[in-house]
Amino acid sequence: MNSPYAEAVMDFRRRKDEHFAAGRGPVDTVTFHGLRYYPPDQGWAFNALLTPTPAGPAAEFTFATNTGQPRTMALYGTVTLPLPGGEQTLSVFVPLGDEQPQRVFIPFRDATSGQQTYGAGRYLDAPLVRNEGGALVSVDFNLAYHPYCAYGDGWTCPLPPPENVLPVAVHAGERLPEP
Repeated sequence: MNSPYAEAVMDFRRRKDEHFAAGRGPVDTVTFHGLRYYPPDQGWAFNALLTPTPAGPAAEFTFATNTGQPRTMALYGTVTLPLPGGEQTLSVFVPLGDEQPQRVFIPFRDATSGQQTYGAGRYLDAPLVRNEGGALVSVDFNLAYHPYCAYGDGWTCPLPPPENVLPVAVHAGERLPEP
């Protein structure tokens, strides 16, 4: 029997597939039969303390993109995660002007990029929980997804900055379709 955690991840994935199948995504609904994922693994879910940027949430960051059109967001801070092979620190971002965000954006690449997952990387939208000690970011790689540009042309997608390129293989989240 699946754990409540695995069932919640599977429900999230089912709802995303339904959303895409209904024509509200970047896929061809005629040939779409669902996305492909790694099995849920709670070992890829972390709660990490947010280290805010010294400049505050207004620190602008310009992403390179797949189309060459720059995208600007606010660098909100960093999170350090205990990944296989050692701790890794990732930069996290929010929309410009969002001073009290509910979630942060984490674009990343890892050792699966270009082989088992989209070559330009994957994304996470991670909930932000504030408490007396600061803020925690719920980083769950099981919810990692491919940007829309992975499915076809016509989409402009931010590319992960160099500090968000992980040397380890993250076997969690969305995968490329079967060849």
